[in-house]
Amino acid sequence: MSPSGPKLGTGRLMREQQPLTKKLKLLALFNPLTEWLDTTHAMRLHMHRESIEAGKEEKSSTSKKQIKGFVETYGINMADFEPSDIDKYRTFAEFFTRRHAPGSRPIFAPEDNSKAVAVADSRVVVYESVAETKRLWIKGADFSITNLVMDTKLGARFEGAAVASFRLSPQDYHRYHSPVSGTIKLFRSMPGDYYNVDPVALRSDVDILTSNARDYVIIDTEEFGEVLFVAIGATDVGTVKFNDKWQKPGTEIRKGDELGLFQFGGSSIIVAFEKGRIKFDQDLLDLSRQKIQVSVEVGMSLGSAA
Repeated sequence: MSPSGPKLGTGRLMREQQPLTKKLKLLALFNPLTEWLDTTHAMRLHMHRESIEAGKEEKSSTSKKQIKGFVETYGINMADFEPSDIDKYRTFAEFFTRRHAPGSRPIFAPEDNSKAVAVADSRVVVYESVAETKRLWIKGADFSITNLVMDTKLGARFEGAAVASFRLSPQDYHRYHSPVSGTIKLFRSMPGDYYNVDPVALRSDVDILTSNARDYVIIDTEEFGEVLFVAIGATDVGTVKFNDKWQKPGTEIRKGDELGLFQFGGSSIIVAFEKGRIKFDQDLLDLSRQKIQVSVEVGMSLGSAA
C-alpha cells in the first residue's frame, strides 16, 4: 500500500508527510533481515518504556512550545478545531487530543441508519473479506478477527467479515467516532505492545495489530447486524480510551458520536462488519485494490447496508 492517497472530495493524490528519520528507522526494522528484532522481549520492553516516557514529556508544561512548529510543519487547519487558538492549549498532550469545532465534520446522511461513515480523520483501506486483508495489506501471519479480539466465539461470528482499516498519523485529530447507529453490546480492554502502524510495519511479518494494546466494542444494529470497532494503540500511544458511557452494554449510540480517543502518536482502527452486511463505497474498494490508501475525515461516507 502506497503511503500516498487521494482525499475523497478532491480527487487529488497526496503524499503523506513523514520525517525522513522515522521512515529510515521503519525500513531498517521492518525488513526480512531484521524483523526478528521486533519479536524479542528486549525490543518490546524498550518500545513500552519509550511510549511511557514520551507520554510524560507531552504532558509537561514545557511541551507547549512544540505546538506552533507542529501545526506549521503539517499544515494543520486550526479553524477546524476548538479552541482554534494554539495558545489556549496548556500542553502538547492537550493539543494532541483537540476536539473538532462544531460543524467542521458533517455526518453523511445523519438520519439514514443504512449508511455507515468514516470513524476518524485518517487514511483508510477497505476489504470485502479478512482473507483479502492478508493479500493486499496486513501481512502478519496471525492476523485474524479471533486473534484481534482474543475470543474464539466472537471471531467465529465475524468469519469472512468485511473490514475497514483506518490508520492515524501523529498530526491527525485523535478522537474516534461511531460508524453506525445502534446499541453497545460488549466492551473489552486488552493490554499489549506498542508497535508502529506505519504501512512499512504493517507489510512486515510481525503481527502488529494482534499484538498492540487495544480496546473494542460490539455495536448491535438493525441494518448491519453486529459491528466490531477496535481501537489499536501504536508507537508513543500512552492510552487507548473509550468514553465511559460506551463501556456499558445497552447504551444507545448514534452514527458520528465520539467513542473515545488516543493519546500520543500514531494509531489504528479496525471496523469489521458481519459477512454480507455491508457494501463499501465503490471508489474506496477500487482504490484499496490498487493498494492506495484514501484520506478521509470523520463522517464521510463509508458504505451502505447490504
